[in-house]
Amino acid sequence: MQIYNGKSVFGGIAIGKISVYQKKEQQVKRVKIDDPEQEMARYEKAKAEGIKQLQGLYDKALREVGEANAAIFEVHQMMMEDDGYNESVENIIRSQGVNAEYAVATTGDNYAQMFSAMDDDYMRERAADVRDISERLLTILNGEETGAVDADEPKIIVAEDLAPSETVQLDKDKVLSFVTVKGSLNSHTAILARTMAIPALVNTSVSLESEIDGRLGIVDGANGTFYVDPDEATLAEMKKRQEEDLSRKQLLLTLKGKENVTLDGQKVMLYANIGNIKDLATVIQNDAGGIGLFRSEFIYLEKEDFPTEEEQFQIYRQVAQTMAGKRVIIRTLDIGADKQCDYFHMEHEENPALGCRAIRICLTRPEIFKTQLRALFRASAFGKIAIMYPMITSVQEVRKIKEIVEEVKAELTAQGVEFGNPEQGIMIETPAAAIISDDLAKEVDFFSIGTNDLSQYTMAIDRQNPQLDLFFDPHHPAVLRMISLVVENAHKAGIWAGICGELGADQSLTKEFLAMGVDELSVSPGSILPLRKIILETNVTDYKAGKEC
Repeated sequence: MQIYNGKSVFGGIAIGKISVYQKKEQQVKRVKIDDPEQEMARYEKAKAEGIKQLQGLYDKALREVGEANAAIFEVHQMMMEDDGYNESVENIIRSQGVNAEYAVATTGDNYAQMFSAMDDDYMRERAADVRDISERLLTILNGEETGAVDADEPKIIVAEDLAPSETVQLDKDKVLSFVTVKGSLNSHTAILARTMAIPALVNTSVSLESEIDGRLGIVDGANGTFYVDPDEATLAEMKKRQEEDLSRKQLLLTLKGKENVTLDGQKVMLYANIGNIKDLATVIQNDAGGIGLFRSEFIYLEKEDFPTEEEQFQIYRQVAQTMAGKRVIIRTLDIGADKQCDYFHMEHEENPALGCRAIRICLTRPEIFKTQLRALFRASAFGKIAIMYPMITSVQEVRKIKEIVEEVKAELTAQGVEFGNPEQGIMIETPAAAIISDDLAKEVDFFSIGTNDLSQYTMAIDRQNPQLDLFFDPHHPAVLRMISLVVENAHKAGIWAGICGELGADQSLTKEFLAMGVDELSVSPGSILPLRKIILETNVTDYKAGKEC
C-alpha cells in the first residue's frame, strides 16, 4: 500500500480504479512561411474556433455549476480577443515570417512570464489562464481534439493539474474523484470541484511516473489522503465510512421542512448564498428559509457594459417572486479586488483588496449606485427584499448611503413608481466595522458578518495565497471574538446579526455560533440540511455550561 498526502478540496470517500491523465506535449517548431496573410487567416480561423469552444464550455458550466463558476470561460474568451495578445501574434508572424503555432507559443510564454512576475496575486493567477488559451489555440492549429478527460468506467482521475475547461468537461457519471499534483485550494478548478460535489485533492505528493494507472485507489477527501493498492483493513474501513456517508445523506433528507430550533428553544434562520437566479432551484431543493446573500456583482461581471436599471429590476423581481415571501438579501455590487470589470475602467492598484472596491465605488460613482438602488427598490414591491451594503468602515459611509437612498426614493415617488420598504443592513467584514459595531447598529436594520474578508483583514493574510495556508487560521481567537462582539452589539440595539462567510458552514463552529446568539447562518445550499441537523440536536444552555466548567 502506498499513501500520499494532499490538500482536501471536497470531502467524501471515493474508491475505484486509477486513471492517470497525461496532457499531450504541444510540439511547436519554428517554420519559415512565404505567405503571412495566409498564416494570419489560419490564426484567425483557429481563434474563432477557440472562442466558439469556450462559449460551449461556458454554456455547459452555466447549466451544471452556476454562473459564478462559469465566468472563467468568459474571462478566457476576453483574453483570446485581447488586442495586445493578438497584436503580438500578428507581429511575430509578419515581422519574422514564421508559422502561427510558433507565434502563439511565444506570445503565450511571454504573457505568462509577465503575469507570473507581477506582485498582485490576482494578476499572477492570470498566468495559468493565458497558458490555457494558448494551449487551446495550439491544439486547434495542430488539428487535434481539444477534449475532456476520458474514462470508460467510473475512475479516480490523477493528473499533474487540471484546467477549468478540463474539469467542467468531466462526465460526473464516469469520475469518482480527481487528484492533482499541483493546484491551490482557491483555484478555479478547486471551486468547480466543490460545486460539482466531486471528492478531490490538490497539491498531492504523488508521482505520475509511479505506474499507478489501472490500480485500485482510495481518495479520503476528509483527511486529504490518497491510497494506492490499499490493504484489506484500509479498504474495509473506507468502505464502511463510505456507507456511513451515504446513510448520513439519506438521513438529512428527512430534515426537510423542519424548523431550525435547538433542543432548548433557540431559533436560527438558515439561508442560502447564491450568485445568480439559476441557483434558485438548489435553494428551494435544500429547503433554505431565504437567501442571505445574493451576489449582485455577477450581474455586472457577465456583461460587457453596465447593466441597465430595467435589466437589474427583472432579475431582482424574479428572485423575490420565486422565493414567495421569504427574505432575499441582495448585496449591492462588490466589484474590485479579485472581481474586475473592464468597463469600470479602474486604475491599477498595488493592493486592490485594500483599494477602491464595493461601497467605495458606489459612493464615488453615485450614478452607478443609484441605478442599482432604483432597480432594488422597484423590485421590493414584489417580495421581501432586503438590501445589504458591503465593505463598510464608518458611520459616515452609512449616513451617506442613506442620503442617496432618500434621493432615489424621492425620484421614484415623483415618477409615480411603486416600491416597497426593504430592510437595509451592512456587511461587517472589516475590523473597523466590528470595533464600532455598537455605533453602526443604531443606523441599520441588520448585520451580516462576512467572515472571508474579516478573517484576512484581521490576520493580514491573503486567503487566496496558497503559500500562506500554514498561517491562515479561520478559527483565530481574534476573529471569533469580533464575531461575538458584533452579535452582542447588534442585540443591544435591537437588530439581528448573521454570518454569510465561509465560517457559517463550518460545522465545528455551529454550536459556538449558537452560544454567541448568532441569529442567521447563510451558507451554500448544500450545507443547509447538515447544519439543521446540528441545530436540532444542540442544547445551547448545556453547551454554555460545559464551556464554563
